[in-house]
Amino acid sequence: MTCDVILIGGGHNGLTCAAYLAATGLKVTVLERREVVGGAAVTEEFHPGFRNSVASYTVSLLNPKVIADLELPRHGLTVVERKLANFLPLDGDCFSVGEGRTKAEVARFSTRDAERLEAYGQRLDAIADVLREVVLETPPNLVEGGLAQALPELLKSAVLGRRLGRLDLTGKRDLLALFSQSAGDWLDGWFESEPIKAVYGFDGVVGNYASPYTPGSAYVLLHHVFGEVNGRKGAWGHAIGGMGAISQAMAACCRERGVTIRTGVAVAEVLTAKGRATGVVTTDGEVLKARCVVSNLHPQLLFGKLVDPAVQPADFAERIARYKSGSGTFRMNVALSELPTFTVKPEPGDHLTAGIIVAPSLAYMDRAHMDARTHGWSREPIVEVLIPSTLDDSLAPSGQHVASLFCQHVAPELPGGRSWDDCRDEVADLMIATVERHAPGFAKSVIARQALTPLDLERTFGLVGGDIMHGRLTLDQLFSARPVLGAGDYRTPVKGLYQCGAGTHPGGGVTGAPGHNAAREVLRDVRRRRV
Repeated sequence: MTCDVILIGGGHNGLTCAAYLAATGLKVTVLERREVVGGAAVTEEFHPGFRNSVASYTVSLLNPKVIADLELPRHGLTVVERKLANFLPLDGDCFSVGEGRTKAEVARFSTRDAERLEAYGQRLDAIADVLREVVLETPPNLVEGGLAQALPELLKSAVLGRRLGRLDLTGKRDLLALFSQSAGDWLDGWFESEPIKAVYGFDGVVGNYASPYTPGSAYVLLHHVFGEVNGRKGAWGHAIGGMGAISQAMAACCRERGVTIRTGVAVAEVLTAKGRATGVVTTDGEVLKARCVVSNLHPQLLFGKLVDPAVQPADFAERIARYKSGSGTFRMNVALSELPTFTVKPEPGDHLTAGIIVAPSLAYMDRAHMDARTHGWSREPIVEVLIPSTLDDSLAPSGQHVASLFCQHVAPELPGGRSWDDCRDEVADLMIATVERHAPGFAKSVIARQALTPLDLERTFGLVGGDIMHGRLTLDQLFSARPVLGAGDYRTPVKGLYQCGAGTHPGGGVTGAPGHNAAREVLRDVRRRRV
């Protein structure tokens, strides 16, 4: 069988890339190892009658251009906004963040912080607005050779410079701080009260195996404010039917455009001839030929397992091997007989639609990270609880509910040679007990649970080290250096082999941006007959 493009991995970025390529008339085949497309953006029944977004679990970063270009609403996607953004249970009190409520809430803890809140939002939004544009740009690539090779990359740098030049001096100083500082240092410079710093600081450790005081975590915070829901910037929402609804809408778009999607087909090898990708061999021995191959896999899975080392430059292969992953994530889905009742806010309300953050301060988050590094998991963990069935009654039987528990910090690899297979239930019990301390009766309401350790996330979804971002969002693994300097433009050292996953710019989250950008570069090469 021969086609124009073989796409390895039917995650959301792979589907996005395939849809854009097929729209130009290219013949595209997507090969997905699992029996369902979507990668980590899937909805599955984990207990009879109870469905949930198994891995990724909330919507904000999905790019508006991708939504529009793939006509996802026409293909069945509906996203609803949370009624309240975040809810933070405290000892004897609580703190809520949401449209029209945040300033009054902050003022209960600090009048000074409430007065600074508007300026903080404006200055962060100014940076986010510029970087939203950069999300859909191909980074300038470091190349070897003369002026002819370097000129296109210099032009990209000039365009980027003009965009960043729109920021005033204050904005440029903020940008430098956000790329270099810790989230804790950034927030300590703005606020004095712990609850607001905890809510904002949580964004600095989501999917980031680090303390909020680790340098660079301020960028992770910024990464999580790029998004929007239904045109409202910074909002978070829920896809009706779960995150799998996004992937299924993308798959429907792909099929309408003529893409062949094959599930249950794993790739064993990327075929090369004279240093050029020519197709793949599946684990069943089927040979599929193509003009080019695009990978949606984690970079280390692609180059460490599928590509012949002989066609990889030695320094490139060495740096890919050193690429850092591991987000410190333990993921749970639970079926509930009833909604939780929080001691500090026992009545039902909008707070149950929010991201419920069990982590009262930056200091608590810092201790959680330090404990995980020495013990293997934090014995006082960070847990975000989301109850999507409060917004979507299709996920659970009437009167019952499902909840997502996004838990941190846990070590990607346990110290002392222990296996996550032996510790899964112990840690799952701890996570349930952590919520129970704030919502007595929660443990009793759990009908069933699904627990995914970092090892489970790697085995099931190909998330190396359980890393939901396909690699840490550190300065040496961002933009032109993601995944490796010199391969930041979605091309690889192997001609005709491209990457479109979250291990490329702009990184992790359900964005579709890497798939969008990679498709553009593939099409440029096709038009110029470079593949």
